[in-house]
Amino acid sequence: MKALGIDVGGSGTKAALVDVQTGDWLTERLRIETPHPAKYEDLLEALQAIIAHFEWSGPVGCGFPGVIRQQTIFTAANLHKSLVGSRLGEAMTKGKQPAWLINDADAAGLAEVRFGLGKEKPGVVLFLTIGTGIGTAFFVDGKLVPNAELGHLLMQVGKGKVMEAEHYAADSARHRDELKWPEWAKRFDEFLHVIHALTQPDEIIIGGGVAKKGHKFLDHIDPPCPLHLAQLQNRAGIIGAALAAAERVASR
Repeated sequence: MKALGIDVGGSGTKAALVDVQTGDWLTERLRIETPHPAKYEDLLEALQAIIAHFEWSGPVGCGFPGVIRQQTIFTAANLHKSLVGSRLGEAMTKGKQPAWLINDADAAGLAEVRFGLGKEKPGVVLFLTIGTGIGTAFFVDGKLVPNAELGHLLMQVGKGKVMEAEHYAADSARHRDELKWPEWAKRFDEFLHVIHALTQPDEIIIGGGVAKKGHKFLDHIDPPCPLHLAQLQNRAGIIGAALAAAERVASR
């Protein structure tokens, strides 16, 4: 079965057709700039343009950076408040073809657990996407626990100073504060220990942009449990979104 996977990011939105049995891309990746500001009407128009580009009439899955409940957007911290309360997934296909909206970290984690490093692993797996923000996804014996959003937890990062985890330890914080990799790794290691203390996963898988840069920071962290770099890297969001849509169609 085929499905179109779309991965909405803060700066760019990517898409490709996916074979959901194998996780392989069937087309080249399309990337467009995410509208700024990413208001509802502008983002909807961009998503519809992507679908038209692929001339696609089958299932469409869309990974979105926010909490999704019953296909309604509840949070859109890094996009625009006009998206909150909308049913963007249904609107992007105008009801003419199956569509499914899923949290972006959940989508990436789903792909990694199904086709990548987390395949068939029992127990509790915590999947992290580290890029502009920090996305988190939990899997218990391969089953998704949606909308973790633990990148927004508050951390004490100095005497009397508290910051959101992603503002302190995401890759964007490394760029913003002009940190060298070992300096950033110290922050990331703090986050790993906080998140492990709260959730006690059996292992952690790191995806997102930094998954390609493990050689620059892995020697500078002391993870509290087994930790691995994701295999699918930046392909995971597109694959997982397509997979979620296809599985939704199959379950009907």
